[in-house]
Amino acid sequence: MDTSRSTLGEMPVVRTIEEFDQRSGHFFERAIFNNRFWIVAACALLTLLLGFQATKLAINAGFEKMIPHGHAYVRNYLESRGSLRGLGNSVRVVVENTSGDIFDPTYLETLKQVNDELFLTPDVDRAWMKSIWTPAVRWSEVNEEGFVGGPVMPDNYDGTPASVDALKLNIRRANIVGNLVANNFRSSMVFVPVLERNPETGARLDYQAFSQRLEKVRTKYEKASNGKVRIHVIGFAKLVGDLIDGLVKVASFFLAAALIAALIIFLYTRCLRSTLLVVACSVVAVAWQLGLVRLLGFELDPFSVLVPFLIFAIGVSHGAQKMNGIMQDVGRGTHRLVAARYTFRRLFLAGLTALLADVVGFAVLMVIDIPVIKELALTASIGVGVLVFTNLILLPVLLSYVGVSPAAAQRSLREDDKEAAGRGFGAFWSLLDRFTERRWAIGAIACAVLLAAGGLWVSRGLQVGDLDPGAPELRKDSRYNQDNAYITGNYALSSDVFAVIVKTTKDACLNYKTLVQADRLGWALQQDPAVQTTLSLADAVRNITAGSFEGNPKWLTINRNQDVINYAGQQATVLNPELFNTECSVLPVIAFLADHKAESLKRVAGIAEDFAARHNDKDVTFKLAAGSAGIEAATNEVVGRASRSMLLYVYGAVVLLCFVAFRSWRAVVVAVLPLILTSILCEALMVYLGIGVKVATLPVIALGAGIGVDYALYLLSVQLGQQRAGLPLSEAYRRAVMFTGKVVALVGITLAAGVITWAFSPIKFQADMGILLTFMFVWNMIGALVLVPALSHFLLRKVEA
Repeated sequence: MDTSRSTLGEMPVVRTIEEFDQRSGHFFERAIFNNRFWIVAACALLTLLLGFQATKLAINAGFEKMIPHGHAYVRNYLESRGSLRGLGNSVRVVVENTSGDIFDPTYLETLKQVNDELFLTPDVDRAWMKSIWTPAVRWSEVNEEGFVGGPVMPDNYDGTPASVDALKLNIRRANIVGNLVANNFRSSMVFVPVLERNPETGARLDYQAFSQRLEKVRTKYEKASNGKVRIHVIGFAKLVGDLIDGLVKVASFFLAAALIAALIIFLYTRCLRSTLLVVACSVVAVAWQLGLVRLLGFELDPFSVLVPFLIFAIGVSHGAQKMNGIMQDVGRGTHRLVAARYTFRRLFLAGLTALLADVVGFAVLMVIDIPVIKELALTASIGVGVLVFTNLILLPVLLSYVGVSPAAAQRSLREDDKEAAGRGFGAFWSLLDRFTERRWAIGAIACAVLLAAGGLWVSRGLQVGDLDPGAPELRKDSRYNQDNAYITGNYALSSDVFAVIVKTTKDACLNYKTLVQADRLGWALQQDPAVQTTLSLADAVRNITAGSFEGNPKWLTINRNQDVINYAGQQATVLNPELFNTECSVLPVIAFLADHKAESLKRVAGIAEDFAARHNDKDVTFKLAAGSAGIEAATNEVVGRASRSMLLYVYGAVVLLCFVAFRSWRAVVVAVLPLILTSILCEALMVYLGIGVKVATLPVIALGAGIGVDYALYLLSVQLGQQRAGLPLSEAYRRAVMFTGKVVALVGITLAAGVITWAFSPIKFQADMGILLTFMFVWNMIGALVLVPALSHFLLRKVEA
């Protein structure tokens, strides 16, 4: 046995396997490396089985998965969902005449065909579908004989000028301009409620298939009209379908990121076999993760589809550290099996602690009461869990068989010697050593304090929810957002609906008190600039009452005479059945909002809550909230509450894990403070980029702390080991940098180079995630390399053995 030592001064160089004591090392190490064949065989079998299951994994989404079921707003909505017609999941299909108005017979025939095709589309709630071609959309008026009315589309419509004139009259009498008919009469809308589950089979809605059917309708009729008709589609189901379609391009970013990671590692090591092993083990981890997700009965959705890449990236990070350790020992002449065991001894605890921190970073997302985030947390936690086997166990075992290229190992050793002498990159690593000196440490900490203060000041402007109109998940120039802009600009009533559920006893929705209270709530909501208009049974009763008295505006009121109200309610059953339920115990007050920005939703919800607190009694209660904007307001509130508590849980768990790993509260402070700085700066960056805290971005904030601690763990584990062996701080940190610090920089650059490709995604929230993760990877790397030695100067200058 050679008595020379490795770069860490811990392990003797063992050139042949016969010289190595197979009984050395702890029990876990012996159990793994003395049974290498069975470890590899078991992993190969698992890869085949779980890889096969991964091929069956579906990508889908769900309206109910996106909402916080425990929130009072959502509970109220779900309890009254059967009584709230048209206030759930729906799409709006607008058919535009590009060369005229909607009274062109050719256009009307196309609209009829579109309406009929949508009516026959699976998963459509046909009973509540609306357009000028559906008989449920009616007009009414009062003449000397009383109320008269009928469907907006004349029964005898035949495309003649007379029938078209009758349609014009009926549209005005039905008061649907700005709702189902554009203000400029150049387009009309088909309102399509969507069923979350098929009533016959019970199967969940396939959003991608539904969206593709809508696209087929769009393409078919736009092409058939030679550009004379343009179709615009918006709604949750269409948005999710567009997101899923965009994932095909995202898959190419995954491949690009994997290639970039492999290329950077290869350029660093110049060893093809070890590079391929690192990448292969990370890919195996992804296959295991996806297979387990499939076996547990879950699906991927647009928000969790990037998790497999994060697992791949984390795997590459840990794999690169193992590969680097083995390469250094092999370069000094150690046998590849012994080098693998040495590296396992040095880095397994740090790697395990880092992965547990990653698991915590994902798992704390489970506290957020939104199913899609809980599934993301579970999916990611499974992925990180399998990395313990694939990258901490399987990779060293495989490297013990194939080793590394001798030429690459010798080259690595020469580079280390050159850098130790201060040549090449050694000048840079020597610069990092300076941060262990008092003057440089004070400067680094002072800069960090200034950055933290500035970040805290800027992050005061961080908002919860969407900050822009349209669908912020997609880019502004996407077809969906263009459609949304067209509909918002040409229709008085937007798709952003906030509904307050007014509940009373059976047959009491037409009581004078109930209607007056509902009307007062509508008036209160109208005072907010974000509210375009409101609609409730009180409005219908008022209009019908005036119509019953020859349209006299003096009767445009809610009459105290119950017989007058009852008559108006009887007419409303035909004209406005969606404004109350069949038992006359639930009536929504619907506010149409100009946008769904976070501030708008917060103000409107505040007005409604204040009104409810002042007017709820035993007869009438006002419960928030339904409609797309109401559900989003609940989601924003849950996300806002969770954003701070989530970080507390993450940091609490990271502190505990670091304490277990280092057994020193001072080392915990050194490891955690750089993470806190990165979190502060990340929030400031979100303000600068106009990104709100929402379902899509909340996980990134937690992941930054969970993944970022990896860097400090690898550096400090080696540094503290050297200090406990008797080396001074400067020399201990220099050795830590030479052994794991270089790979910390390599991994930071590799991960950043990989995720920055997401910035070019057609899906904006994925582009935002790419930018934020790139920033956090880079800053966590810088924090580990600069702040760890600076903080160590004050907290870890002396470490007990």
